[in-house]
Formats: sequence, C-alpha cells, structure tokens
Amino acid sequence: MPPKKTAAAAAAKAPAAKPAKAAQTKAPAKTAAASKAKTKAPAAAKPVSRKRKADEASDGEEDDQQNVRPQKKRAARKPAAAAKPSTKKQNTKAKATKPSKPTKSAAAKTAPKKATAAKKATATKKAASVEADKENADPAAPKVNGVKRGSDEISDDEINEERAAEERPVKRAKVAKVAKQPEVKRPAVKIGVAINQAPADVLDVFVFGEGTSGELGLGSKKTDGKKPIDVKRPRLNANLASNKVGVVQICAGGMHSIALTKDNKILTWGVNDQGALGRDTTWDGGLRDADDSDSDSDDEDDTGLNPKESTPGEIDTTNIAPETVFVQVAASDSASFALTADGRVYGWGTFRAADGILGFTKDILIQKTPILLPEPKKVTQLAVGSNHILTLDQKGKVFAWGCPEQNQLGRRCIQRNKEAALRPSGVAFKRGSKITKVACGSYHSFAVDHNGRVYAWGLNNFGELGVEEGAGEGDAAILEPTLVEALTEPVHDICGGEHHSLACTEDGKLLTWGRVDGYQVGMKKEVFTKDNTIFDEREKPRILKLPTVVPDVPPVESVAAGTDNSFAITRDGKAYSWGFSANYQTGQGTIDDIETPTLIDNTAVREKRLSYAGAGGQFSILASVAKN
Repeated sequence: MPPKKTAAAAAAKAPAAKPAKAAQTKAPAKTAAASKAKTKAPAAAKPVSRKRKADEASDGEEDDQQNVRPQKKRAARKPAAAAKPSTKKQNTKAKATKPSKPTKSAAAKTAPKKATAAKKATATKKAASVEADKENADPAAPKVNGVKRGSDEISDDEINEERAAEERPVKRAKVAKVAKQPEVKRPAVKIGVAINQAPADVLDVFVFGEGTSGELGLGSKKTDGKKPIDVKRPRLNANLASNKVGVVQICAGGMHSIALTKDNKILTWGVNDQGALGRDTTWDGGLRDADDSDSDSDDEDDTGLNPKESTPGEIDTTNIAPETVFVQVAASDSASFALTADGRVYGWGTFRAADGILGFTKDILIQKTPILLPEPKKVTQLAVGSNHILTLDQKGKVFAWGCPEQNQLGRRCIQRNKEAALRPSGVAFKRGSKITKVACGSYHSFAVDHNGRVYAWGLNNFGELGVEEGAGEGDAAILEPTLVEALTEPVHDICGGEHHSLACTEDGKLLTWGRVDGYQVGMKKEVFTKDNTIFDEREKPRILKLPTVVPDVPPVESVAAGTDNSFAITRDGKAYSWGFSANYQTGQGTIDDIETPTLIDNTAVREKRLSYAGAGGQFSILASVAKN
C-alpha cells in the first residue's frame, strides 16, 4: 500500500531570522517581490542586520554554557527581548550614607583647630615628660612571629636567631613545575571500507551577489580595484585559485559557503553567528554598517568585513579522525556537513525553528567545531534545506533530521518534544522503492527512485511539491512521501527554493512549479491558465500548481535554486538564470527581476564550460573544470 497522504493541520511559521552578527549585513529588502503577493508562507531564515546591539555578546564572549542545552527540557529559546522602560517613578533623592566606623588601624582623630593657651602649655609639659620616659625606658620588646613579647619572655639566643634570620637571604618557595601539556590527540575512530569516491576535477569558482556578510569569499578589501561586495556579474574568486587551492566540490548555504579541496581540506567562509564555519573567526576589528554605498566603484579600500569570515579558511580539525577522507560537503542556513569516503557524516553549527535556535543535537545547542555524528552510517549522499538534512545510504534508505515544523522530515513530531527531531530517523517509502537521489527545498524534501519517479513531502502552501493537495492554503503541508504524478518522465535532477521547485528530465527538459510572483518559475504570463495556475483576487497568477515545461531552453543537465531565483546548467556548459535579482544574485548585472531563463554571459564565464550552479540567500556560485 502506498503511504497515506496527510496534510498537516498547521505548519509552523518560518524559522526566525538569525541573531544579529558582528558586522552589519545589508538585509535584503524584497520590496518588489513581497508586494506582488498578498501572503507569503514561512519566510526563509534570511540575512538580518549583522550590526551588533549593545547588549549582544561577540563570538568571543559566548561561553560554553550557551552551547550546551539545559538538562531540563523546555521550548526553544526566543531571542532576548529588549528591556522595557519601567513606568514606575524612580526616587531621585540620594540616600544619606552613614560613615563607616573607624577600624583599629584608622588614624587618630584630628585635634580641634582652636586650642586655649592653657591647653597648649599642658601639651608641651606632657610631651617633655614622654621624651624623658623614652630615654629611661628599657629597649623595645622584640616581636616574634608578629607577636610582641616582653623583655622577660625572650632570651638572648632567641633575639640573635631572630636577627640572623632577618639578615639571611630570603628563601623563595619552590614552584612546582607545570608539566608540558600534551598535544591534543585526534579521536581514534576506525576508518571503514571506502564506499564513496572523492571528486577529482579541480574547479574555477565564480561568485556574484551581495557579499556584505563575507559569503562571496573575496576577502575584506579591494582586489584589482574592485570591492568584495555587490558583485553584479560572475567574478573569478582568486582566494580559491585552481592552481593554489584546488577546489573539487563547493556548496552555497543561506549566508555561508563550504568547499572541499583536492588535498582533502574543508574551507568555509561567510556568517559564523551559530558556528556554521566550524572554526574561530574572532576579530578585533571595528564594526560598521555595510550599506548601498559599498560597491565596486567606491574609493574606500576597507569594507569593514571581518577578514576571518570573508576569506576562506580551514575548519577546526581537532575532532576529526586521522586518515579521514572527505567526498562531499553541504551547507544549510546555520549548519554545515561533510561526508567521508567510508560513509560517515561530520557536522557543526545548529538548526533553527520558528522561535529561535532548536539545537544541533539533543544535548548541544550550538556545535562550533566539527564532530562525528554517531548515525547514520554507510551514507552515499547529503542534501540540505534551510534547517533540515537528508542522507541517502548504500541500501537506498533515507534518513532525515533537523527542524520538523513543516513536515520536511517525513514523520510526525510532537511540538513539545521537537528536540527529538534532531535525532536521525528513517523516512518510509512505498514498498519496493529504491531511492537513488535526495534533494531539498527550504522547507520541503524530494527523493528520486531507481525509475526516475519523484516523491515529495513537507511544506506545500505554494504548491512547491508539485502536488495539488493543499496548494494555495496558508499552512498546507504533506507529512509522508507522496508520488508526484505530474512528473511523468524520469527525472535526472531536482531541487527546491523557498516556495518553488525545478527539475530536469533524463532527456533534458526543464520543468518548474510553485510560487510565480517573483518570476521564480521562469514563465511568461501567457503560460498561466485556470487549469494549471491559482490566481489571486486581482486575477494575477500566484501559484503554478503542477510541473510545467519551460520553453526555449537548451537541453539541461542540472538545476539549482536560491530563495526566489533559479539556475539551469545546460549540457553544453552554459548557465541560465531567472527570478528575483534585487541583490544581483542572478548574475545578470541588474537588480530587476529576470522573467525567463536568460544566458549568463560575461567575460569571466563566456569561454568556460560550466558544470555547477549553487545559490544562497542573496548570492550565487558558478563553477567550471579548470584547464590547468
């Protein structure tokens, strides 16, 4: 029996935006796109202002207690609200302070300024008497161990010993030698038989988009007179030079990126608010806003970006077992993952829910450095959404964990025990289905079986699953993997954005579906009909309910989606883009939305045979196999 299709009663609101960051990020103002639809279901955890508030701690100020989940289970923490000014009238009168009582060591009281002549004479006589007494007095009794003793209580020998002790050089206490700290040993993890092979082709990496959070990896200063922000068209990233660094695989997350190199290093760059970079990026530099004036034509050399975040750097390898070989890396909004040759998964960062940080594991809120996950094993592929992850193992079994609020995990999770969703658990499919590929949108999931059929589950309020059930309803979601019957031809590649999806078939057809008000599906308005589209009250197309072939595009090899923009890499190595472009994330050199698939054509990529496209919140990446 196929799994029963179930619509979630109420999908939670979208994950909350990230907490403020150490350097100001330009929050993408989707004014144009947002005004085109009356409602928009859960918004992705998009970049928020990274300008630090006065009461926020820096990365260096966060202690380990913040990263360990309290033992008492409770709802996910909400960001601390600003303290409200008290309405109670404060007493502004200063309280009188009582003088402290004099101690024994306090100075004697000062005599009154005025004294009579008689008193002065008396004082003079007393002083003379005291001097006479001093001359006739016995020598002062010595002190032994700080205690005054009378002359009859101490012998001459004791006095001599005391004086000799005073003349002797002082013996300093011996300081115990501190043993040299041993070098930190990496965990002894037995490396299993390799079931995955690392990619070998070295890539040229091209980036474009906003970059005010360092997500382009271009560093913090100008290069060849160009700033590392607001990059309008694809630009070769010199920090990832093929002849020096040798990137073999790369992935764009929400506001950070991750890459694997030919010498088995993992590099990260971008926002590190919740440990997504897997390394220390503490910086003593100043803070300033990065605004629209920060563009390539600006004369200032310094952008105010944290150089440790905006420049690719190697992750902390302390907890990574020796001889580990990595084959794939993946990035979500606030976490990163790496797959090994023997099918194990390392991870770091955190998952977020609608009310803030959900956690990385049941016991850890934020994991700042890579750790080996105990499960799953024998994994062959990773796929990540905004705040969830899917893995595919050697037997074709799918595991999912992370935020469960939009049913993207393919299983029911109790709201009061959302932390249980942080444990990997299998996803159930129709008997006999052997899954060969997994993919994610922001809040929805896909799996492709050995026959090229697609199963989908998760949020469906904009029809992003390609299933009509619930499309157009504000909180519609499908709990269990459901066959997308509208995809009648075998699917070669598939992916999802925030509220739209796209796929290409084995014979190269490009299909799109879901939200349309920001040109996410790359269709002209003539394509939308009453049969395939949901219109709003103004009779404007809002949702393309079913997968529909995009015309006038050469045969497609692979697809990629950002929040509200899309990419297709054709079989002849060209990249086409369309959709929301307010931050230059389409690579077309404009902030105007791109209605239909348009060739990305500039001097940087014109002669390249592109093989990869990836997109984050407000930036994108292209890559080609390097000739050298």
